[in-house]
Amino acid sequence: MKTIRLSVSLLAASGFLFAGCAERTVYVERPGAAAVEQPGQVEVAVAPPTPPAEVVVQAPGPEYVWVPGYYAWHGRWVWAPGRWVVRPHPHAVWVAGRWHHRGHGYVWVGGHWR
Repeated sequence: MKTIRLSVSLLAASGFLFAGCAERTVYVERPGAAAVEQPGQVEVAVAPPTPPAEVVVQAPGPEYVWVPGYYAWHGRWVWAPGRWVVRPHPHAVWVAGRWHHRGHGYVWVGGHWR
């Protein structure tokens, strides 16, 4: 079977609404093998690994909030480390993204500001 390359332009780069436009590419050996691409969504058949412990250093300033790292699917699991980001308004709270178990796979539910 041939490898299929799927690309989806997303407003939220890897779940971050403040990151602007980006492109996510998913490689699968055959349709339905490891990932199924739907508009704005990737379903992965294999559960993400346990996240590593992250060392959170002091915030660069009071307007920053820590956005934790997460595993992204790029044909394999890739760790995207956490980082400090500027809040969109003074009392904004970051709700972290997560991989949600659905049916026979896992779907990324992106993080957002509340």
